[in-house]
Formats: sequence, C-alpha cells, structure tokens
Amino acid sequence: MFLTLLSSIWAEFFLELLENTEHSLNEMFVRTYGKPYMQNAEVFQGLFSELKRYYTGGNVNLEEMLNDFWTRLLERMFQLLNSQYLITEEYLECISKYMDQLKPFGDVPKKLKSQITRAFITARTFVQGLMVGREVANRVSKVSISVACVKAVTKMLHCPSCRGLTAVKPCRRYCLNVLKGCLANQADLDPEWTQYIDAMLLVTERLEGPFNIESVMEPIDVKISEAIMNMQDKSVQLSYQVFQGCGQPKPSGMSRSARGVSDVFSARFRPYSTEELPTTAAGTSLDRLVIDIKEKLRQSKNFWSSLPEGICQEEYVAAEENEENCWNGQEVGRYIAEVLKDGLTQQVNNPEVLVDITRPDSLIRQQVMTLRVMTNKLKNAYNGNDINFQDSSDESSGSGSGSGCMESCVTEPDSSITESPVLEADRSVEHSSVALLHQASVFTLILPLFILIHHYR
Repeated sequence: MFLTLLSSIWAEFFLELLENTEHSLNEMFVRTYGKPYMQNAEVFQGLFSELKRYYTGGNVNLEEMLNDFWTRLLERMFQLLNSQYLITEEYLECISKYMDQLKPFGDVPKKLKSQITRAFITARTFVQGLMVGREVANRVSKVSISVACVKAVTKMLHCPSCRGLTAVKPCRRYCLNVLKGCLANQADLDPEWTQYIDAMLLVTERLEGPFNIESVMEPIDVKISEAIMNMQDKSVQLSYQVFQGCGQPKPSGMSRSARGVSDVFSARFRPYSTEELPTTAAGTSLDRLVIDIKEKLRQSKNFWSSLPEGICQEEYVAAEENEENCWNGQEVGRYIAEVLKDGLTQQVNNPEVLVDITRPDSLIRQQVMTLRVMTNKLKNAYNGNDINFQDSSDESSGSGSGSGCMESCVTEPDSSITESPVLEADRSVEHSSVALLHQASVFTLILPLFILIHHYR
C-alpha cells in the first residue's frame, strides 16, 4: 500500500529539513559572529537537538523547551553585553525571573513559539498518522481466513477447469458475493478508515498553510538574529532594569572586549536560498509532496469495502458485468442471486460463503480502535493541540505536550489474534491442504492470485 513508501519519505523529509536548517544557521552565525557564537553554540545546538527529539517521538514539552532556549540565550547575551561585571549563576537565575517583564527579544519569542509548536505538532502527527495507517493495513492483511472462504474461492477458481472449461471465467456477480463473504470483516473497517483519511486530509491543510514546518524553519536564523538585534538595541536600558531588580554585580576586573558589542551583533542574515531547501530525501519539495499525498489519500477512501469490486472487475478474474457465458458456481450460465451489501452483518444469507456474523474478527476490531484513536489525535493536531503518542489504545490521552513514538505507537496485538497457530500436518491430503490454506490470510490467498495490489498502490 502507498502508506509504506510515503511514511518513510515524509519522515526523512522533515528530518532533513531540520538538519539543513541547523547547518544553515550554524554556518551563518560562525561567519557573522565568529568566536562569541562558537563559544555559545551549544545553546543553539540544544534547540535543534530538542526539536529533533520531539519530532522523533521524545517526551518534549515544546513550549517549555523554547522558553528555556530564550532564557539561556538571554543569560549568554547579558554576559557578553556586560563582560566588565562578574555574573554568577545566582545572578543569572535572578535575571531569568524578569524574562517576561523585560521582553529583551521583543515579540520574536512569542511569535516563534506559536509558529514552531503548531508546525511541529502538525508534522509529527502527520507522519505518525501515515505510520499508523501503514501498520493497520499490514495487520489487516494478516487476518486469517475461514475454511468456508477457502472452499468458496477454490470452487470459483478451479471447478470450471476441472470440468474442462478452462476458458470460462466466474460470473462477475458470483465473484462479488464470494469476495464480499471472504472480506466481510475487512469491509467493516471502512467507516473508521474513511474518518481517518478525512482527518489526514485535514492535517495536510496545515502543511500548506502559514504554519507549515518548511515556512517556519526556513527563516529561523533570521528571526533569531532579529531577537539578538532587539536585545542589543536596548542593552543599556535592559542592563539598568536588571541592576535595579537584581542589584549591581561586582566588577570582573576586566575591561569590555576590544571589539565593540555593536560589532559583534550588528550583522543581519540572509534568508534561506532555494538551493538549500531539502529536496534530496523525497526528491521533491514540500508543496509537491502535499499535492501527491492528498491525491493518494483521496483515492484510498473506501479502500476495504471496494476490494471485492476492484478484484472482480479485472478482466482476467471475472467475466464482464452482463456476460451470461460464465461460471455461476454450478454451471455455465447466468448468475441470478442478489449481490449482497458490504460488511459482516450483511452476509447472513450469503449464497456462496458461510459467514458467522456473530463472531466479528478480534484483530479487525482492534484496528478499528487504533484508527479511532489516531483520528482523534489528528483532529487535535489540526486544532493546534499537542497529543500523547505514548499509548495509542488510550482514547483519553488528553492534549498535553506529551511524549511520543514514531514506530511503536500502535499497540501490538496479541499473537493469538494476529496469527493462526501452526497446525500439524494431517495424514489426510485433503485435510492437510485445508489446514495450510486456513493459516493463510485473505490477501495471501486471494490478492496474489488476482494480481490486484498494483491497482491500489
């Protein structure tokens, strides 16, 4: 399914974007600020390290982390601007208490906090959504089939050949009833799957809007530079206010740097150039990726309930819709039974497959819950609320900053549910064949025969 490839492309794209942004900032700050920056580079390295940790699923509170970054930057800047004084750790703690009151960096921290939190919540949740969808599809593909389904498919595919009718295909309506019976449980996944796809499409809107991660990270070096300029412009007033609140620090016995403060912090930076935008991971830009994923998501709506129709409409699988010279399960002739609707409860009178509608597949039900939880998280992300990826089985996970995971968030199903136990070979050839087929999943039995998967990729 397309989700397998795209989840990797998107995850790599966002990580490359972060790496490129960090490299660009470091390169320009080294070139422009030189030694003062290099002596304090760990402040900026810490910022990007925490952003990467959040994106890859770490337990990071974005707002607190960004507040800490600006506090540390204030402390380092204040020391550089007041190098003639002895600034102790206790004094720096006092300075940090006046952060909100002084607003040394102007409105930049507030604006950047809003943009970064929205952008990273969207990016992380979107990629997590792709991965959850991929895992759901993989697990559903392993659902065990019933003996009744094995018999029905075998009868549909091979009985004509056994009678010498090698050129006769199954009737289209006959094929539909067989597969609707075999894929009844999968069809019941469709309502939650459709809501999940709709939620994914909602989040893609955020990837196109003003809070998309590319447009937020692209000029971050310029914005941090502006913040530094703001603090420099009011350094005298700022120092006076700090001295009023925290007291006059002791002289360090050293004169201010021979290089003027205005020389150290005067340069402003050019923005990202288009050549530096990350395109190598995905081989394209964010805009093109969004266009591509939106189209594929829309095409995947009703994926599960449309499988029977998609399989049976292939010319090498079943006869044309109104063709009467086809195999109807008994002989060559018209198939007169009514084609049933989709879903388990609709199969109570399936004429081709005996379906126990009182026993919904437990793995399918589990994936329904997984999709429901992920859909809720996607909707929260669309509204700008952070979510907790720690436990995908907990619908009441709240909207705190939360921890996360990028690979292991879908609760692993019980092995007794996902896979049929290995059956010992029976001495009877017939029983042995049925046992082996029964261990197979619907997709390993049906889809490879029909070569259909390519139709949905």
